[in-house]
Amino acid sequence: MVDVFYPMQWVADKVTYDLLGIEATTGLAKSLNFIIYDVLKIFALLSVMIFLIAYMRSYITPEKSRRILGGKKGPMYNVAASLVGTVTPFCSCSSVPIFIGFIEAGVPLGVTFSFLITSPLVNEAAIAVLWATLGFKATALYVVSGVVIGVVGGSVMGLLKLEKHVAGFVYDVHSLPFKEAEMSSRQRLDYAFDEVKSIVGKIWIYVIIGVSLGGIFHGFAPEGILAQYAGKDNLFAIPVAVLIGVPLYSNVMGLIPVVESLIGKGLPIGTSLAFLMSVTAVSLPEMIILKKVLSNELIALFVAIVAVAVIFTGYMFNAVL
Repeated sequence: MVDVFYPMQWVADKVTYDLLGIEATTGLAKSLNFIIYDVLKIFALLSVMIFLIAYMRSYITPEKSRRILGGKKGPMYNVAASLVGTVTPFCSCSSVPIFIGFIEAGVPLGVTFSFLITSPLVNEAAIAVLWATLGFKATALYVVSGVVIGVVGGSVMGLLKLEKHVAGFVYDVHSLPFKEAEMSSRQRLDYAFDEVKSIVGKIWIYVIIGVSLGGIFHGFAPEGILAQYAGKDNLFAIPVAVLIGVPLYSNVMGLIPVVESLIGKGLPIGTSLAFLMSVTAVSLPEMIILKKVLSNELIALFVAIVAVAVIFTGYMFNAVL
């Protein structure tokens, strides 16, 4: 089987061992080799994934999504909203305006929450970095779990009939439909290239910082140190990780390479991914924006449902991986 990442490993080895002449068994060599390889691999996958998802996104606009989901109820529409969330903006704050637009357009609250939960959880940048660092299996489980959490969380919110907790002015505002200009193939390609430049331009520094921190931990931390305190036998490790992650405001692109190193030192994958999900799914800026349109009780319930779902998912990951 061809290893598509072999050229990147070759470059990392050449620079570390041949060009700089660092002894392979030293912590410095392990750290530097890890950093060079991961930076090259992550940016390659980031560029490809962002381009592909952005090209797909050019066909799935917010207006089309509103037309599809408007006034529709039932589990299938929660699934549809979660799937729409996988190809929309990669930050929870940028998902909120679309969330509000869905409510204005008459999309049921539960269906809208399915979108809001999945949208920041599953995005092209996180998928690319996860794939580059943790591999396809962990990434696939993360994506599927993100969609399932969105479907289940949105369905629960829908069953609870919480519309009274949404600010009245949201229902009074009705966005007028407008005719969207159809993009040509060339415009779609240009849009995808622009998205690559825009997103990579925003997050490259976080990736490099995260990979550097991960590389230092990879090269110098004792083997198995985390398994001692946060292994699968510690039933409280996942809830504690989620409770730490929920209020934490951090760039997940920088966190993923650090988590990769933690896994290498014995932190279970389920605990690691639960922490990542909790950081990604809710953020302080997102809560501040939502406070304008949702009551404190509804926001607290939203956070609680997401946290419980992520904790359950973490235990499931640890059981199967």
